Amino acid sequence: MAPSISVREHVRWLPEPASEPTSTLVLTSNENRFIDIRVLKSNTKSDFVASEGAVLPLHRLDWAFAGTSKSEVRHSDDGKAYARSTWMHWVSSRTRNVEGISDEGDMWPQPNGRVLETGNMINPATGKATDYEELWYDPPTKAVDDGDDAKKCCVVLRLHDDEHEARGLVVRVGQYVQGVLRIGEAFSLERWEWKGKGDGWKREVRMGDFWMPCGPATSDERLKMGGEVKFGEFVWKVVELGYF
Repeated sequence: MAPSISVREHVRWLPEPASEPTSTLVLTSNENRFIDIRVLKSNTKSDFVASEGAVLPLHRLDWAFAGTSKSEVRHSDDGKAYARSTWMHWVSSRTRNVEGISDEGDMWPQPNGRVLETGNMINPATGKATDYEELWYDPPTKAVDDGDDAKKCCVVLRLHDDEHEARGLVVRVGQYVQGVLRIGEAFSLERWEWKGKGDGWKREVRMGDFWMPCGPATSDERLKMGGEVKFGEFVWKVVELGYF
Protein backbone atom coordinates (compact mmCIF):
# COMPACT_ATOMS: atom_id res chain seq x y z
CA MET A 1 0.00 0.00 0.00
CA ALA A 2 1.25 3.48 -0.83
CA PRO A 3 1.99 5.76 2.14
CA SER A 4 -0.91 8.03 3.01
CA ILE A 5 -1.89 11.19 4.89
CA SER A 6 -5.38 11.39 6.42
CA VAL A 7 -7.08 14.39 8.03
CA ARG A 8 -10.28 14.00 10.00
CA GLU A 9 -12.95 16.53 9.03
CA HIS A 10 -15.51 15.62 11.67
CA VAL A 11 -16.63 13.07 14.22
CA ARG A 12 -20.23 12.26 15.08
CA TRP A 13 -21.45 10.33 18.11
CA LEU A 14 -24.87 9.17 17.02
CA PRO A 15 -27.47 10.62 17.25
CA GLU A 16 -25.65 13.90 18.08
CA PRO A 17 -24.62 16.31 15.28
CA ALA A 18 -21.15 16.19 13.73
CA SER A 19 -18.33 18.40 15.04
CA GLU A 20 -14.56 18.58 14.98
CA PRO A 21 -13.03 19.47 18.36
CA THR A 22 -9.53 18.37 17.34
CA SER A 23 -6.79 18.68 14.78
CA THR A 24 -6.42 15.02 13.82
CA LEU A 25 -3.72 13.78 11.45
CA VAL A 26 -2.87 10.17 10.63
CA LEU A 27 0.30 9.13 8.78
CA THR A 28 0.53 5.58 7.43
CA SER A 29 3.65 4.06 5.88
CA ASN A 30 3.76 1.60 2.99
CA GLU A 31 4.24 -1.23 5.52
CA ASN A 32 1.11 -0.07 7.37
CA ARG A 33 2.81 1.46 10.39
CA PHE A 34 0.75 4.45 11.50
CA ILE A 35 0.69 7.38 13.92
CA ASP A 36 -2.64 9.01 14.83
CA ILE A 37 -2.42 12.29 16.80
CA ARG A 38 -5.53 14.20 17.90
CA VAL A 39 -4.88 17.62 19.46
CA LEU A 40 -7.77 19.50 21.07
CA LYS A 41 -8.37 22.85 19.46
CA SER A 42 -8.22 26.03 21.51
CA ASN A 43 -10.29 29.19 21.30
CA THR A 44 -7.37 31.39 20.28
CA LYS A 45 -6.75 32.72 16.79
CA SER A 46 -3.61 30.60 16.50
CA ASP A 47 -5.77 27.57 17.25
CA PHE A 48 -3.62 24.64 18.44
CA VAL A 49 -0.35 25.55 16.75
CA ALA A 50 2.65 26.02 19.01
CA SER A 51 5.22 28.70 18.33
CA GLU A 52 8.66 27.38 17.50
CA GLY A 53 10.14 25.79 20.61
CA ALA A 54 6.91 25.99 22.62
CA VAL A 55 5.43 22.98 24.38
CA LEU A 56 1.69 22.51 24.76
CA PRO A 57 0.33 20.97 27.97
CA LEU A 58 -0.82 17.37 27.77
CA HIS A 59 -4.36 18.37 28.72
CA ARG A 60 -4.60 19.70 25.16
CA LEU A 61 -4.25 16.12 23.89
CA ASP A 62 -7.35 14.13 23.04
CA TRP A 63 -5.50 10.97 22.01
CA ALA A 64 -2.29 9.84 20.34
CA PHE A 65 -1.47 6.27 19.41
CA ALA A 66 0.62 4.28 16.96
CA GLY A 67 0.98 0.75 15.71
CA THR A 68 0.11 -1.23 12.60
CA SER A 69 -3.06 -1.44 10.55
CA LYS A 70 -4.70 -3.83 8.12
CA SER A 71 -7.72 -3.69 5.83
CA GLU A 72 -9.84 -6.17 3.91
CA VAL A 73 -12.40 -5.45 1.21
CA ARG A 74 -15.97 -6.45 1.99
CA HIS A 75 -19.36 -5.92 0.38
CA SER A 76 -22.62 -4.80 1.92
CA ASP A 77 -25.90 -6.63 1.37
CA ASP A 78 -26.68 -4.28 -1.52
CA GLY A 79 -23.29 -4.92 -3.17
CA LYS A 80 -21.42 -1.78 -2.13
CA ALA A 81 -17.70 -2.26 -1.52
CA TYR A 82 -16.10 -1.03 1.68
CA ALA A 83 -13.00 -1.79 3.74
CA ARG A 84 -13.00 -3.28 7.22
CA SER A 85 -9.94 -1.66 8.82
CA THR A 86 -8.23 -2.62 12.06
CA TRP A 87 -5.63 -0.57 13.93
CA MET A 88 -3.49 -2.57 16.37
CA HIS A 89 -2.04 -0.34 19.09
CA TRP A 90 1.66 -0.56 19.98
CA VAL A 91 2.01 2.66 22.00
CA SER A 92 -0.74 4.94 23.30
CA SER A 93 -1.15 8.14 25.29
CA ARG A 94 -4.05 6.62 27.24
CA THR A 95 -2.48 3.48 28.67
CA ARG A 96 0.80 1.68 29.18
CA ASN A 97 -0.77 -1.71 28.62
CA VAL A 98 -1.62 -1.85 24.92
CA GLU A 99 -1.34 -5.59 24.45
CA GLY A 100 -4.38 -6.82 22.57
CA ILE A 101 -5.87 -3.34 22.12
CA SER A 102 -7.18 -2.49 18.67
CA ASP A 103 -9.81 -0.36 16.95
CA GLU A 104 -11.99 -1.45 14.07
CA GLY A 105 -14.07 0.56 11.61
CA ASP A 106 -15.76 0.26 8.23
CA MET A 107 -14.46 2.66 5.58
CA TRP A 108 -17.06 3.76 3.01
CA PRO A 109 -15.86 5.73 -0.08
CA GLN A 110 -17.89 8.88 -0.71
CA PRO A 111 -18.67 10.57 -4.05
CA ASN A 112 -16.65 13.67 -3.07
CA GLY A 113 -13.46 11.68 -2.53
CA ARG A 114 -13.84 11.56 1.24
CA VAL A 115 -14.13 8.35 3.24
CA LEU A 116 -16.79 7.84 5.92
CA GLU A 117 -15.70 5.61 8.78
CA THR A 118 -18.45 3.94 10.83
CA GLY A 119 -18.24 1.78 13.92
CA ASN A 120 -18.76 1.58 17.66
CA MET A 121 -16.34 2.63 20.40
CA ILE A 122 -16.21 4.31 23.79
CA ASN A 123 -17.28 7.94 23.72
CA PRO A 124 -14.78 9.67 26.05
CA ALA A 125 -17.41 12.24 27.03
CA THR A 126 -19.80 9.60 28.36
CA GLY A 127 -17.67 6.52 28.93
CA LYS A 128 -20.23 4.45 27.02
CA ALA A 129 -19.87 2.42 23.83
CA THR A 130 -21.53 4.47 21.10
CA ASP A 131 -22.04 4.24 17.34
CA TYR A 132 -19.91 6.85 15.59
CA GLU A 133 -19.05 8.34 12.20
CA GLU A 134 -15.79 9.98 11.19
CA LEU A 135 -15.26 11.76 7.88
CA TRP A 136 -11.73 11.56 6.48
CA TYR A 137 -9.92 13.45 3.72
CA ASP A 138 -6.58 12.38 2.22
CA PRO A 139 -4.66 15.46 1.07
CA PRO A 140 -2.04 14.90 -1.64
CA THR A 141 1.43 13.96 -0.49
CA LYS A 142 4.17 16.37 -1.52
CA ALA A 143 7.86 16.14 -2.27
CA VAL A 144 10.00 18.63 -0.39
CA ASP A 145 12.62 18.76 -3.18
CA ASP A 146 12.50 20.87 -6.31
CA GLY A 147 12.58 19.60 -9.87
CA ASP A 148 10.47 17.47 -12.13
CA ASP A 149 11.98 14.24 -10.81
CA ALA A 150 11.44 15.07 -7.11
CA LYS A 151 10.20 12.09 -5.14
CA LYS A 152 8.10 11.89 -2.00
CA CYS A 153 9.72 10.25 1.00
CA CYS A 154 8.50 7.77 3.61
CA VAL A 155 10.59 7.22 6.74
CA VAL A 156 9.87 5.18 9.87
CA LEU A 157 12.07 5.09 12.98
CA ARG A 158 11.25 2.77 15.88
CA LEU A 159 12.40 2.58 19.50
CA HIS A 160 11.72 -0.56 21.56
CA ASP A 161 13.52 -0.75 24.89
CA ASP A 162 11.80 -2.99 27.43
CA GLU A 163 14.52 -2.40 30.06
CA HIS A 164 13.50 1.27 30.26
CA GLU A 165 9.83 0.63 29.44
CA ALA A 166 10.26 2.75 26.32
CA ARG A 167 8.37 2.52 23.04
CA GLY A 168 8.44 5.13 20.32
CA LEU A 169 7.59 5.57 16.66
CA VAL A 170 8.36 8.36 14.19
CA VAL A 171 6.68 8.35 10.77
CA ARG A 172 7.29 10.72 7.88
CA VAL A 173 5.06 10.75 4.82
CA GLY A 174 5.86 13.46 2.29
CA GLN A 175 5.43 16.86 3.92
CA TYR A 176 4.51 15.66 7.43
CA VAL A 177 6.36 14.00 10.31
CA GLN A 178 4.79 12.76 13.53
CA GLY A 179 6.33 11.06 16.54
CA VAL A 180 5.12 9.49 19.77
CA LEU A 181 7.15 8.17 22.70
CA ARG A 182 6.15 6.55 25.99
CA ILE A 183 8.69 5.91 28.76
CA GLY A 184 6.98 4.36 31.75
CA GLU A 185 4.14 6.65 32.79
CA ALA A 186 5.38 9.64 30.77
CA PHE A 187 4.39 10.43 27.18
CA SER A 188 5.58 12.86 24.49
CA LEU A 189 4.59 13.68 20.92
CA GLU A 190 5.54 15.97 18.04
CA ARG A 191 4.13 17.00 14.67
CA TRP A 192 6.17 18.71 11.95
CA GLU A 193 5.18 20.12 8.55
CA TRP A 194 7.12 21.26 5.48
CA LYS A 195 6.16 24.90 4.84
CA GLY A 196 7.91 25.36 1.51
CA LYS A 197 11.40 26.13 0.31
CA GLY A 198 11.49 29.53 2.01
CA ASP A 199 10.34 28.42 5.45
CA GLY A 200 11.46 24.79 5.49
CA TRP A 201 10.29 22.41 8.20
CA LYS A 202 8.38 23.76 11.18
CA ARG A 203 7.43 21.94 14.34
CA GLU A 204 3.69 22.53 14.70
CA VAL A 205 2.95 20.65 17.92
CA ARG A 206 4.98 19.34 20.81
CA MET A 207 3.84 17.85 24.12
CA GLY A 208 6.00 16.28 26.79
CA ASP A 209 9.72 16.54 27.49
CA PHE A 210 11.30 13.65 25.60
CA TRP A 211 13.51 13.99 22.53
CA MET A 212 12.53 12.00 19.48
CA PRO A 213 14.09 11.89 15.98
CA CYS A 214 11.50 13.92 14.07
CA GLY A 215 14.24 16.31 12.96
CA PRO A 216 16.45 13.51 11.59
CA ALA A 217 13.41 12.09 9.77
CA THR A 218 13.24 15.31 7.72
CA SER A 219 16.83 14.69 6.52
CA ASP A 220 16.28 11.41 4.72
CA GLU A 221 19.53 11.75 2.77
CA ARG A 222 21.42 11.27 6.06
CA LEU A 223 19.57 8.07 6.95
CA LYS A 224 19.96 4.53 5.68
CA MET A 225 17.73 1.49 5.91
CA GLY A 226 18.69 -0.52 8.99
CA GLY A 227 20.64 2.42 10.39
CA GLU A 228 20.31 3.94 13.85
CA VAL A 229 19.76 7.32 15.46
CA LYS A 230 21.09 7.46 19.02
CA PHE A 231 20.20 9.93 21.76
CA GLY A 232 21.34 9.33 25.30
CA GLU A 233 20.67 5.71 26.23
CA PHE A 234 18.07 5.18 23.52
CA VAL A 235 18.55 3.78 20.01
CA TRP A 236 16.02 4.44 17.26
CA LYS A 237 16.21 2.07 14.29
CA VAL A 238 15.36 3.00 10.71
CA VAL A 239 12.83 0.30 9.82
CA GLU A 240 11.47 1.93 6.65
CA LEU A 241 13.06 4.30 4.16
CA GLY A 242 11.77 4.71 0.64
CA TYR A 243 10.46 6.99 -2.07
CA PHE A 244 7.26 7.02 -4.06
